[in-house]
Amino acid sequence: MNFISTIKLVFRTLRARKGRSFLTILGIVIGVAGVIIIIALGAGAQSLILGQVTKFGSNLLSVQPGKSDETGPPAQVFGVVVTTLTSEDAEAIRDASRLPDIVAVNAVVNGITTVTWENREIDTNFVGTEHTYPMTTSFEMQVGSFFDERQDRANANVAVLGWAVYEQLFSESGRNPLGEVIKVKTGASAGIPLRVVGVISERGSAFFQNQDDQIFLPLDIAQKQLLGIRHLQMINIKVNNTDNMESTRDEIKQLLYERHRIKNEVDEDFTVRNIADAISLLTTITGALRIFLTSMAAMAMVVGGVGILNVMLVTVAERTREIGLRKAVGANNAAVRNQFLFEAGTLTFIGGVLGIILGILISYLAAILMDRLGYDWAFVISLTSILLAVGVSILTGIIFGLYPAYKAAKLDPIQALRAE
Repeated sequence: MNFISTIKLVFRTLRARKGRSFLTILGIVIGVAGVIIIIALGAGAQSLILGQVTKFGSNLLSVQPGKSDETGPPAQVFGVVVTTLTSEDAEAIRDASRLPDIVAVNAVVNGITTVTWENREIDTNFVGTEHTYPMTTSFEMQVGSFFDERQDRANANVAVLGWAVYEQLFSESGRNPLGEVIKVKTGASAGIPLRVVGVISERGSAFFQNQDDQIFLPLDIAQKQLLGIRHLQMINIKVNNTDNMESTRDEIKQLLYERHRIKNEVDEDFTVRNIADAISLLTTITGALRIFLTSMAAMAMVVGGVGILNVMLVTVAERTREIGLRKAVGANNAAVRNQFLFEAGTLTFIGGVLGIILGILISYLAAILMDRLGYDWAFVISLTSILLAVGVSILTGIIFGLYPAYKAAKLDPIQALRAE
């Protein structure tokens, strides 16, 4: 029997057993789709994480209250209130005579507030910071400007709006927000009037936080009037060159050791991190997630392969007389073996193609969803991932089809013809 005849016979056999073929193919579809989705999501996550470097810069350090290990987050991430970082610490770090490689420093506190303007009221995030904030963070102003040093030093009642806050409060009215007075309040305040001096252009999300859904106001107002605290939640530091990051980091640690009277690392009450640490942590998390999802996809492929094995064994048992007849008219063991291997390979190839289509579709929908949520998520489907998925599916068919094909090839034609 030639190759074309074998192909025709295989497809005729698969059509005759549609239900069984569908269930067999389904396991392969799920496994291959999983491989495509995992590779696409991994590439999208990598693109997102690397994009944070562009937004924040690679020469940033941050100091947070509370000690952490080398890879874990500081204690305040888990809701623990740590009050060891103060504005005086920020001023000491800002001292150019002690730390000459630092370009800018800004202290930060944040929280959730209710903002009202005329008859509109929204809940949003607030960031209490200093006039140096634009020097440590990359963004553009849509209208107006960030509050300046004079307004910062005077604790002026001014605010800068994120794009989402502006849209929710002012876009429908068509009013120019500059000069308008909004009121912000928390549980600790009855309502503080703030004059809008600027609106930041749309920025999207960074590190899984919507940067547009927030307002900015002078640090002292946020600390004392909104939060009722004196400590800081973070100090952001921009270094003049990435080559000086480690040395500056060590100098900051030494300075805070002296200020906080710390003798050794065990007693540390702060954490100094650079942007690379944050990216490394996110990469570790996404890497672990990819390994977990890959194992799930591999299990689906194994389940699909076992399904192939079982189906092919049943097929050999059902077609014993057919195999005997073929061998009686001259088919050799290799021809019988190849036919059954080809059937198994065809099942997995069809499953692989359908799995690729399903995987690409789900990956595309996931990319659209992430984009609408404000994340700079890239839809990446590489030729390598497609070839890998096809190769794995065909290999699965061959591996799990070997034993049934070998068993069919070894049947004795006389005994096979006697089978009921």
